[in-house]
Amino acid sequence: MVGSKLHRLTGGLILITLGVLIYLSKAGIYSFGKTWPILIIVIGISTIIQRVKDFGGWFITVAGVVFLINEFYGFELSKYSQYLLPAVLVLLGIFVILRRKKHN
Repeated sequence: MVGSKLHRLTGGLILITLGVLIYLSKAGIYSFGKTWPILIIVIGISTIIQRVKDFGGWFITVAGVVFLINEFYGFELSKYSQYLLPAVLVLLGIFVILRRKKHN
């Protein structure tokens, strides 16, 4: 029963966010092309609400924040992409090692 309430919360948050973003776009305040990363952030946060230790939720939220910064501030991810993949792989490796130790 708790799981269904959390899924309802996630669905409701996504629909509310989508409605607000479309409204902002139609009102001419912000274009949907700039605000779509907020939807990804909401999905990530709702995943974190369901399970705080879920790595996927944190990853989705961080990715949404990076995309949002890129859209609003022109942060060119391509300049840093040569360093991004190795950094992500190292962090994932550390996560796997630490997670493995906890189970043993």
